[in-house]
Amino acid sequence: MALSYFVRLLGRLIKWVIYVGLALTVVVAVVGFFVIRALILPDADKFGNVDDEAKLAGMTVDDMPGADEAYFQDMDHGLLKKPANGAPYPDEILQVANDLGMDPEEVRTRAIKGQNMWIVWTGGNDKFWDFAALNTIGAFDLLKLISNDPNAAYGRHNRFRYNGMINEPCFEKSEEPDPDRFGLMLDRRIEGCGGGDYTADPFADDQKYKGAAYGSRGDTIEVGSYYGEPSGVIGLRLLPNPDFDDAAAKRWDAEKYYNDPDYYNDADLVRPYRVGMSCAFCHVGPNPLNPPENVEEPKFSELTSNPGAQYYWVDRIFVWDTEPRPDPSTPAKQERNFLYQLFHTNPMGTLDTSLVSTDYMNNPRTMNAVYETRSRFMQSLQTGWETLEGGERDNKQFNDYPAFAALNAAYDPETGASASMRVLKDGADSVGALGALNRVYLNIGLFSEEWLLHFRPFAGGQKISPIKIADAQKNSVYWQATEAQSIDMAVFFLVTTRADKLEDARGGEEILAADDSATVERGMEVFAETCAACHSDGEHQPPIPDSYGVDMGICEGGGAGPNYLECWARYWQWAQSDEFKSAMTDKVKDPDFLQGNYLSTERRVPMDLLGVNACSPTATNALKGDIWDNFSSTTYKELPPVGPVTVEHPVSGGDSTWQALGNGRGYLRPASLVSLWTSAPYMLNNSVGYEKHYYGPDYYAAVDPAQAATDDYASDGDATETAATEGDEGAAQEPAAPSYDYASYEDRYSSGYAYPAHVSCPSAYPDDPYMPCVENRVVNFERSIRKMLNPETRYKDQLTQAPVAGQIYRTSAPACLIVPPGFSPPIVQGWKGLLHRIAPWAVTEEGGIEVGPFPADFPINALLNTKLLPDNDEDVSLLSHGWQLAKAGPTLISAVKQLGGQCSPEEVADPSVQALAQEVVTDTGLVDTLVGLSKCPDYVVNKGHHFGSDLSDADKDALISYLKRF
Repeated sequence: MALSYFVRLLGRLIKWVIYVGLALTVVVAVVGFFVIRALILPDADKFGNVDDEAKLAGMTVDDMPGADEAYFQDMDHGLLKKPANGAPYPDEILQVANDLGMDPEEVRTRAIKGQNMWIVWTGGNDKFWDFAALNTIGAFDLLKLISNDPNAAYGRHNRFRYNGMINEPCFEKSEEPDPDRFGLMLDRRIEGCGGGDYTADPFADDQKYKGAAYGSRGDTIEVGSYYGEPSGVIGLRLLPNPDFDDAAAKRWDAEKYYNDPDYYNDADLVRPYRVGMSCAFCHVGPNPLNPPENVEEPKFSELTSNPGAQYYWVDRIFVWDTEPRPDPSTPAKQERNFLYQLFHTNPMGTLDTSLVSTDYMNNPRTMNAVYETRSRFMQSLQTGWETLEGGERDNKQFNDYPAFAALNAAYDPETGASASMRVLKDGADSVGALGALNRVYLNIGLFSEEWLLHFRPFAGGQKISPIKIADAQKNSVYWQATEAQSIDMAVFFLVTTRADKLEDARGGEEILAADDSATVERGMEVFAETCAACHSDGEHQPPIPDSYGVDMGICEGGGAGPNYLECWARYWQWAQSDEFKSAMTDKVKDPDFLQGNYLSTERRVPMDLLGVNACSPTATNALKGDIWDNFSSTTYKELPPVGPVTVEHPVSGGDSTWQALGNGRGYLRPASLVSLWTSAPYMLNNSVGYEKHYYGPDYYAAVDPAQAATDDYASDGDATETAATEGDEGAAQEPAAPSYDYASYEDRYSSGYAYPAHVSCPSAYPDDPYMPCVENRVVNFERSIRKMLNPETRYKDQLTQAPVAGQIYRTSAPACLIVPPGFSPPIVQGWKGLLHRIAPWAVTEEGGIEVGPFPADFPINALLNTKLLPDNDEDVSLLSHGWQLAKAGPTLISAVKQLGGQCSPEEVADPSVQALAQEVVTDTGLVDTLVGLSKCPDYVVNKGHHFGSDLSDADKDALISYLKRF
């Protein structure tokens, strides 16, 4: 009886446990579902219902007129200077005045406003860059970057050579804290020095350009100008931080900000200034024709607005606490940080512009040079037609500005047909010139109040949705002002972005004279037969016979849309015909062929024909329903898929076939070859040229600031290795023509120390690719173009089991994902003791997070390309995609656990830790697992574009001699 009762009781107990377990499982599943849903899905109720700071401050677009001071008139070849009495306007201004039916003086004054917008307008994005400083786990801080901290490896004395940033003229280095600037060590303005006819920065005038009186501005801190104050760095402006209230002011300690990690590694730290970023930061560079005599102290006349930041080191800018290696074999302190390794993949002059609104691919791309805008616009009227629908039509067009009626043909408001000049490499921003320009301001943080609602910045994991132009027009005064002023920026580009030809550069004629005329003429023929199909605009190509059907019928206007591959096939058949090559040769030999030639067709080229790395052509941020939906055309979104491509495994080297979806993916615009001699290295990611050495000449060598600032450029080094002419010992000598000793740089670099510190042009070291002197650019052009034409000489990865076609981005040292305690999530800080006991391989005793180390030579894009969410057009549910990620979870957790979180400087430097990390990665199959999760499994970055590789050596030499003249 008792036994029977016990059995029944036990049965009921088991049932109760099962029911409770099932109930808990359901509860956990339901709670988990809603938690995950909350993490993945955005708060759509906020969309279109947030205002920017200017609107909250009661400002209107009329309160933000564009600045008209000709402060930067000496830049851009001086084209915007007012002519002396009786002197004519420059031909460039007269040409644009004729095009627009405007008075030349109106063109000049509008161009000045456009120049000012390009260089000093930040559009309130200082709010975003302050957000970035607080949400990049201590890595990024523009205020530190522009400081002269004596403990840092950089400052005004070496800002160009170390960071690639452009020092603004009329400033000097601070040697001690400035009490007028909250104890910060920022550049000081030289009294009485200015640009144009000004002795001070006119844009900082807080009466003429009064900023947004929002938050603490006007209380504990001044309101300031909406342009901010100059920082001493071109493109970065200082604005008062409206969050700097009484409590923040009491807590502020500049000495700790520079020297105490526990103080500055704090997500709650409020800085007195926010730093705004203008377009100039990524686009102003040394004047190719008149380079700076001292690259660290350029004159305005030695700078131009359009070449792109070719010497910009992203790893040293987006991670502030960097320093050179103490010796070639010892990693620098920042190399143990995986976030630094991410930026370290970016070759000089490149940046992944989808870094913030991530598309789950690491895609470093060049800072765009802006050349021959007028010719490019004319090309768009021929073959750049796109169809706009819905929110795409909210982009501004020239028709919206009565003074520009001469350009009305570029848009048909009835049909939404738009002649589009595209900025992005894949031609996604296909909504017209003004829309392409305006989008960039959003991408660098304008109206971040709305923008950041539509994705999870930097990390991803939230479903992306479009930012709507209509919402920006309604709720952002900064956006309204941008739309009002960008028309003048277009005028500025029309006037100033003309080709920089070597023949016009200092010493250029002597360099060109070394090529005999017969060789150059043969180069013209080779170019016509081999290159001009993609690298000449339509105006300078021969007429196309109707029999080919190019730009006719379904292909009219370039054929963008679902039939594009058919239209491309028609064009390519014509361009490969003997008829085209013969007629093209006659065109190229015309003395005016290069005059105003954009040197690109702007026709989208399928990536399977190019054979280049597939990740950039398959970028997804402009797809339907994605963040830039309003800034890409319907015809872009209807582009058909291209053919499959071959990709290679980053460990085995084995080949496999990968097929990308269409709907915009799979194409690249042909690069313009305008001023090609100035822009090496090549490919859209700067990977062909000196790709193996992308970390810079001073990466290994400790920097001596005093020497770097004052050393005579010809005072060090072996005279036989320079092109300096003989003269007094130690004196600065005018270099002779470059010797083109292509091996000398690599040989010197392999020893760990490439060049002594030098800052002057002309250069005693013409084979140093990190100086912007004419002779350096020419040598770098020759080195890089030869690697384009000889793909077998490009750097090849040496670590795969089977050979691969080129370079794979790899970590330079063992590296961990490191989150300082001050940036850890609150839940980690609150439970740090328990979490450290449970997972000491991930959570530190102090509540920081340290995961790793991943071994040196780890294929970094295998991790960075992990697709956390499916694209909007994929036939994959969030649930099924989540299940795929979950299946990989055990492997990932096992690998991370075994790696052990051994992330201290001493542990990372321990050879046994490196050996264990490599063993764990191999034994767990971590890379295979990550490759299976990759959004873009193409890891070889410098392959493809083999056009011209089958030419004879003589024809390659001839082609190079001609390309040098572009």
